[in-house]
Amino acid sequence: MPKSVRGPLSVVLLVLACVLVPLGVLSIWAKYEIGDRDSYVATMAPLASDPAVRAAVADEVTGSVMKEIDVGPLQGTVESFVRDAVGSFTETASYKTAWNAANRAAHDAVQSALNDDSNGEVTIDLAPITQQVKQQLVDDGVPFASKIPVKHTDITVLQSKDLGWLWKSFHALQVAGVWPAVAAALLAAAGILLATRRRRAALGTALGMALGAALLAIAVAIGRTLTLDDLPSDISHDAAGAVYDALTETLRVTAWVIVGVMVLVAVVVWLWPRVYRRMRPRMGVHQTGT
Repeated sequence: MPKSVRGPLSVVLLVLACVLVPLGVLSIWAKYEIGDRDSYVATMAPLASDPAVRAAVADEVTGSVMKEIDVGPLQGTVESFVRDAVGSFTETASYKTAWNAANRAAHDAVQSALNDDSNGEVTIDLAPITQQVKQQLVDDGVPFASKIPVKHTDITVLQSKDLGWLWKSFHALQVAGVWPAVAAALLAAAGILLATRRRRAALGTALGMALGAALLAIAVAIGRTLTLDDLPSDISHDAAGAVYDALTETLRVTAWVIVGVMVLVAVVVWLWPRVYRRMRPRMGVHQTGT
């Protein structure tokens, strides 16, 4: 292949490889962490101990329970008792079990919100938690507790209309899976092999991939700010922030790891000729002595 063709073709392949790096990270995350129910539940499980999430759960469960209780002048006292009972329950192992059950049920709603352009909500049904709280209230002798109906009580943690560009087109990303990352590796290899100056091509590719990963990390941070700024006032911003951070932690960590690795590769590629020139005379002396 003539050099006049190899050079431009190499540049095109390497640019495509760099562009596919953040897309590859996104598609793997979308398919194997958000798209997989077990991975999603494992990601959300630590939030059971988050103070902001526990407070949001306590508010929603208390509100739903008190709608079904009418004890006249004792309403405020009972509400305080219920809130304390819910708060105590959120510190138990049973709460964590109920939280995981609720998140398994919520997984399909999350998938629907991520893949749908409508104004759908990402909600968690607190019915399993309400059932546990009801039983605790019955055991504690709270008036009319046994008559509390356990209804679906959804807590809204995110809204699809507020998630920004990062959360759009997830169906396509999930279908793509690992292939954008594989394509990035193959295009990078092909581009470097076709390059007339392979060392320079390798250096540029490493820096380009580092830049792509850094832009992804920055986009995740910007997406968090935009998401929280646009949330309605009746949604806990602290709880929503905790959910956003949990769901995007893998993206942030992976992006910065790629930045670090690619910068290291670039440094090695840049330094290698200098190191080799210094080592070459010593290698020659050693071979002569041998």
